[in-house]
Amino acid sequence: MSTADLRDRVGKKAKLPFVVVLLAIGTFLMSTTEFVIAGLLPDLASDLDVSVAQAGLLITAFAIGMIVGAPTLSVFTARMPRRLTLVLSLVIYAVGHLVAALSASFEVVLVARVITALATGAYLAVAAVVATSAAGPGNGSRAMGVMMSGMGLAIVAGVPLGSFAGQAIGWRGIFWALTVLAALTAVVIARFAPAETEQQVVTLRSQLGVLWEGKLWLVLAATALVSGGFLAAYSYISPLLTGRTGISETAVPLLLVGFGVGAVAGTNLAGRFGDRGPLRTYFAIAGGSGLVLLLLVPMSTLMVPTAILVVLLGFTGLGVTAIATPLSVRFGHSGPSLASALTVSAFNVGIAAATWLAGVALESPLGLTGPSIVGAVMALLGLIPLGILAIMRATHGTAAPEPGLQPREELTLERDLLV
Repeated sequence: MSTADLRDRVGKKAKLPFVVVLLAIGTFLMSTTEFVIAGLLPDLASDLDVSVAQAGLLITAFAIGMIVGAPTLSVFTARMPRRLTLVLSLVIYAVGHLVAALSASFEVVLVARVITALATGAYLAVAAVVATSAAGPGNGSRAMGVMMSGMGLAIVAGVPLGSFAGQAIGWRGIFWALTVLAALTAVVIARFAPAETEQQVVTLRSQLGVLWEGKLWLVLAATALVSGGFLAAYSYISPLLTGRTGISETAVPLLLVGFGVGAVAGTNLAGRFGDRGPLRTYFAIAGGSGLVLLLLVPMSTLMVPTAILVVLLGFTGLGVTAIATPLSVRFGHSGPSLASALTVSAFNVGIAAATWLAGVALESPLGLTGPSIVGAVMALLGLIPLGILAIMRATHGTAAPEPGLQPREELTLERDLLV
């Protein structure tokens, strides 16, 4: 088989399998529970008799559960069929929400939140591997773009609707709804997701071997920095819009919907371009995010430019979700589930660090523009590990062989496609 034939085979944009859409539904659900809690904190705090600041620990606990749980559970579930892991994750997710909805104790709700985070991390890690594997060579990033558009849809619809519904039925009603939806999603995935025809034997040694892959750690560093960059600004976008741009509080949700629409478009576009040149696409995402955040600082006093930049922030920023996991899995090919789980952890490390730094900047003399400045610095710093990867590719070649390709043909193909 010639290199040209291989290029055609890998680059062919075949129709994505139905399982990718199923996984996107689960991603929407998981992302909704991660983000919706912010709008429910006052109701939660009042009902559980704690301060709003103490109720905020529910967000911190979820992030910690994702950071620690995703890689840990990926190691322990490596020998399980992936469909079973997905279904069990959704069942545990449902049980966690059910326990929280029935409890009057903040401590119990906090523990339930951690358990839910563990299930969410496990689901996202395994779902990424299933989606990229099902899509086949040359379509992994596109599959991730579709799957992670569920996160963008959660921002567009799940979070705003959850906040509005929370005012009508309370936080417990939202948790009951998430319980039922998770149970239904588990049934659908159990029924329609294809079973693995061959169960690959994965040893603990091969799983942990990814920890010594330097290229993987460079991808993870870039992921934490770039994703943290746009979320630093997004987490504090409301104060910027109302206090500096002069947009009314009632109009802010509309701009956040615009952010979500941009995010959905960005993830899908990044997935399409990412299969042909993942590093080149990643450079565009990091550079684009940094540029948008830099422009947001001086332009945030103008209403129309700010509205456009908010949409572009979603378009450029969330595209990282489509490209980071396929690259991580490629470099951590000996343990794809752990590599995917580490990417989930990197996202959440970036979120935790960025939101803390942005909060500090908000209280500093930088004021309302502080979070955007922090985000711009983080996104542009993400270009450094990507630049190192590009240099390594140019001098040594990079990724792991795709199944079915001869080593010499694979190396030529990877060198052509990686950037």
